Amino acid sequence: MKLIAIHISILTFAVSSALHAEVTLSRQDYVKTYKNYAIKSMNTHQIPASITLAQGILESGSGNSALAKSSNNHFGIKCGNQWNGRKTYHDDDEKNECFRSYRSVLDSYNDHSIFLTSNKRYSALFLLEITDYKGWARGLSKAGYATNPKYATLLIQIIEDLELYTYDRIMPPQPIFDQVRTNQQNVLFINQIRVIHASKGETYYQIAKQFGLTLRQIHKYNNTKFHSKEALLQEGDVVYLEPKRLRSKKNKFIELSEDKNLLEVSKEEGVRLKTLMRKNHISSPNEQLRKGEKIFLR
Repeated sequence: MKLIAIHISILTFAVSSALHAEVTLSRQDYVKTYKNYAIKSMNTHQIPASITLAQGILESGSGNSALAKSSNNHFGIKCGNQWNGRKTYHDDDEKNECFRSYRSVLDSYNDHSIFLTSNKRYSALFLLEITDYKGWARGLSKAGYATNPKYATLLIQIIEDLELYTYDRIMPPQPIFDQVRTNQQNVLFINQIRVIHASKGETYYQIAKQFGLTLRQIHKYNNTKFHSKEALLQEGDVVYLEPKRLRSKKNKFIELSEDKNLLEVSKEEGVRLKTLMRKNHISSPNEQLRKGEKIFLR
């Protein structure tokens, strides 16, 4: 009986160990698993899919690092002063540094896109061609994304070894203003950025909740003050669901068809307010501009 019990115990331990054995992803496995996330990011935010995948592989050890497994952080993004989400602590350049923690890998990919598009030091990258992965790799390194002096070389090597550059060529053309159906609402694209037209009586809070955004995010995207959840929108108000771009994808400049200010131009053209103010040497977003004035969009 003791011998049988020992055999059962050993068998139980072996099965348990097999069930709890950690699955290790190869680089190829990682690409197969997450390439669609990277392509979605490219289509939405104009970040080359090859760069996103290479950074994910390098920063997360193909999804096998402790940070990736415990916190779904695939891009090594630290908390920073603006982060109000989940946090975790790991040793990196210094001991016990604060890193962002996510509910899912998709959240990590989405935050990586927002991190690059909303951070001024990476703005020059979005002037590059979507297929210029070498320029992106060198630009990320130069802007200080990582402290490793060989960071650009490592990214380029991963991209070329795995031929990730092929994903940069399958981005479908997107119209500047197109319409699809999402969450039973009309989602439109202005300058390749998702927006909706608000219904009568809707609030920023309701829209943010529906599209998985925080109230702070949606106010930031729309250059509006962070006010009460109950503040009502007017029917037809344009509400941005993503950050505006640093430049227009369509026009170098426009001539105003009527009097308006830069806040209105920013909302109509999908170009960031600070960029418009800098490009046009205008100090106040509320300054009234006259019909016929030329406003540079890039």
